[in-house]
Amino acid sequence: MDLRKHGRYDYSPIVERADYYWPDDKRLAFYIGLNVEHFSFGEGLGHTPTNPGTQPDVRNFSWRDYGLRVGIWRVLELLDELGLPACHLMNTSIYDYAPQIPARIRDRGDEFIGHGVTNSEQQGDYSEGEERALIGNATDNFKKHEGEGPGGWMGPWISESAYTPDLLKEAGYKFIMDWSCDDQPVWMQTRAGRLMMIPYHIEINDSPAQLNRRYTATDFTEMVTAHFDEQMRQSQKQPLVFSLALHTFVVGQPYRLAGLRDILGHIVNHPDADRIWFTRPGAIFDHVSALPAGTVPGDDL
Repeated sequence: MDLRKHGRYDYSPIVERADYYWPDDKRLAFYIGLNVEHFSFGEGLGHTPTNPGTQPDVRNFSWRDYGLRVGIWRVLELLDELGLPACHLMNTSIYDYAPQIPARIRDRGDEFIGHGVTNSEQQGDYSEGEERALIGNATDNFKKHEGEGPGGWMGPWISESAYTPDLLKEAGYKFIMDWSCDDQPVWMQTRAGRLMMIPYHIEINDSPAQLNRRYTATDFTEMVTAHFDEQMRQSQKQPLVFSLALHTFVVGQPYRLAGLRDILGHIVNHPDADRIWFTRPGAIFDHVSALPAGTVPGDDL
């Protein structure tokens, strides 16, 4: 069998890379990625904590809607309490459905990440022209409301076609978060130039962990804190990125929010918290893109 290759980046073992530091000599870059998703009623894709019902699946639609009506506000209260920044992977249909949400994100000074129009569709299902239109629709909506497009993109359902990185670069995006292949940013190749990959950890994503693999909230707390503690140890040798991927309708449920409170308390109160850079993906991009040539894998693309 001839193995197919994606051609986006070359193999680079992390132990052979150049060392560098985050701002103020920090060693672990920590960011929170909160997925803010909206769904079509009675059709299309949708997360579910139970078996899918006959459409219109009121039980599962309303469970997801809880995340926008209640869950996100409780999560933001917790982040405010701890003084933590975040980025928000937001479907642009939120602008029409729940404009108070982007207004609150804006007030916090947080970062918007492109996440399509709705999570009832995934861009990998479309032709190149249709996908270009989807990306353009979402980007134009951000520009209309925020004055500029987001620098980064995470596909709905982390879905990509063979053309996605090319289309994103051509649409003006600087980084992508779909490729969970590393603990450091790396440059990827597109037909229009290089595009940065910023790590987004799948293993400690609340949705697949608690909905698909059926881990409990207590399990998830143990997983995330163990992941964090180990990355803190590893970051003594190399700068790393720790991302915490969350969904409003998952972690926004009160018993899971209690677990998130424990997770974040563990992190901000860590004995070596002065080595942590509490940041957002856009700032990671800015820092990495300014490093000397030869520091980051793929920077010769």
